[in-house]
Amino acid sequence: MPRKSLAQGFEIAGRPVGGDAPCYVIAEAGANHNRDLGIARELIDVAARAGADAVKFQVYSGRSLYSTKTPQFKYHEDIGSDKPVHELLEDIALPREWLGGLVEHARSRGIEFFATPFDAAAVRELVEVGVPALKIASFEIVDLELLAATGATNLPLIVSCGMATYGEIDDALDAIAGAGGSQVALLQCASLYPAPPEIMNLQAMSTMRSAFGVPVGLSDHTTGISVPLGARGLGMQLLEKHFTLDRSMTGPDHPFAIEPGELEELVGGIRAIEQALGTGRLEGPSEAEAQEMYALARRSLIAARDISAGTVITREDLVVKRPGFGIMPKHIDHVVGRQARVDIEEDDIITWEMV
Repeated sequence: MPRKSLAQGFEIAGRPVGGDAPCYVIAEAGANHNRDLGIARELIDVAARAGADAVKFQVYSGRSLYSTKTPQFKYHEDIGSDKPVHELLEDIALPREWLGGLVEHARSRGIEFFATPFDAAAVRELVEVGVPALKIASFEIVDLELLAATGATNLPLIVSCGMATYGEIDDALDAIAGAGGSQVALLQCASLYPAPPEIMNLQAMSTMRSAFGVPVGLSDHTTGISVPLGARGLGMQLLEKHFTLDRSMTGPDHPFAIEPGELEELVGGIRAIEQALGTGRLEGPSEAEAQEMYALARRSLIAARDISAGTVITREDLVVKRPGFGIMPKHIDHVVGRQARVDIEEDDIITWEMV
């Protein structure tokens, strides 16, 4: 049965996403609150000051997410954790009773708050506190029941596609649409922490846009801000980027996250790139260029020496110099052989009235 049509663009709390709208920037707090409400609130403050459109957390419980028999992740060992993964995640899980207060704090700071639910209860709890969107993590893209639960909310959904094949993305969209969801964005993602730039495959964003007809963007786990800035130039319409108050803090996601100053630089850089992209049309000088540079800094025909009125102009009488409000250099052959109508001094800017 054909999947019902998905929206080519939508809004999150009135903010357009997709099409020609500015990139929707999600500051991903994740687990970097360290289970400290004060840090969680400060993360919201940092995201708001940086100019992000939304701040995002994660809602899970370690035991319901992982089997107790799951082998240890190497990247957890690399950051010095020897706890089983379900215990590690339980220790850093966001207390769900915080949700309502964090939503209100974000609203007071003028930034949207939403989260990634990892179970059906989390979906219900996030809907109850009034989040304007939901995010699906890459690893959950194969959990079609969870995807259907999010689709049934009719909220905009942002789906990370780390490690996903075309068929898995197609299955995910079918599950969402089959449950009534129609507003979906897809994020290209590399599921390593940190992710090396060479596996990011930013051009897959264009492939997903063509294949699925929905807004596309990037969930970025590289260090620094170079990769997401480059992605904006390639048409990124949404960005999710992990941030922290301090990379030296203890926890699995702090080491590859960006710090507050970098987040501000990232948002500012994205907005500058958006201004720089332009229309793509070749329209000559901009209004600002035309005010001075077009006339004064281009080249035109200049007298190489004094030329008396009535003299037939030769090539040796002419030189090409700045400024540019004289006869254009391409017309030099039409000037050679004409008679000077007036006395022309060396270095005069030659105009048609003079010849």
